[in-house]
Amino acid sequence: MRKKLPKLTLNTFCIIVYLFLLAPIVVVLFSSLTKTEYITFPPKGLTLRWYTELINHPEFMQSFILSIVVALGTAIISTVIGTLASLAIVRNQFKGKEAIVQLVGSPLLIPSVVFGVALLQYYSWIGLAASPLALIIGHIILTVPFVLRLVVASLVDFDRSVERAAMNLGASSWKVFFHITLPMIKSGVIAGCIFAFITSFDDLTVALFIVSTDVVTLPVRIYTYMQYQYDPIITSISSIMIILTIILMIVIEKVLGVGKVFASK
Repeated sequence: MRKKLPKLTLNTFCIIVYLFLLAPIVVVLFSSLTKTEYITFPPKGLTLRWYTELINHPEFMQSFILSIVVALGTAIISTVIGTLASLAIVRNQFKGKEAIVQLVGSPLLIPSVVFGVALLQYYSWIGLAASPLALIIGHIILTVPFVLRLVVASLVDFDRSVERAAMNLGASSWKVFFHITLPMIKSGVIAGCIFAFITSFDDLTVALFIVSTDVVTLPVRIYTYMQYQYDPIITSISSIMIILTIILMIVIEKVLGVGKVFASK
């Protein structure tokens, strides 16, 4: 019994943590099926009415598409910048290296509200109006530190003898990078890209200071809608976001096996 007690305690703790994490998702999913005109849990009856009601609110779909475009642009650019910066930081010694690393990671230490106000003032100073480009630039500053740290972690135990062997056989630097280096650090690159996408897609605080009447991301749209309405349309669009995220994570895991790569390390 004494031997089983630590394992039982650990399993119980894990179950409690899982329930704590899953409970909000379950509440949102089931609240979107209620027949009432307001959000309630447990739902009073089951209906898909609030999903069909989204047809009468095209602004949500427009904001959803905008958020996807901004998140994709942010993820791609942040991954490229973060990966190249990681290679430079890990493989080179130069003056001010630590200062640069701290500077790149500083957005993680600054409150989002302060960062949003700073971006608003800066955009006003340079005359950059609210646009998808303005959102992408702001989100890139926020997400590059995630990519940088994850790719750096993948490069820590990297064996460069494989690269040298390829170069000795006549491979160019670009071929070595795309055919040897990149495949070997793909777990960190993919994880960084996913983190960048999710961070950009879910961002509310920074986007509130940059959006305009014509450029509104989905989190901002949901936030402003809830100021005047509190019907289950909010939970229905949130449920769609949750389901799409789950599908994305399953596809990535099945196709790329990111979890297996991290587990092997």
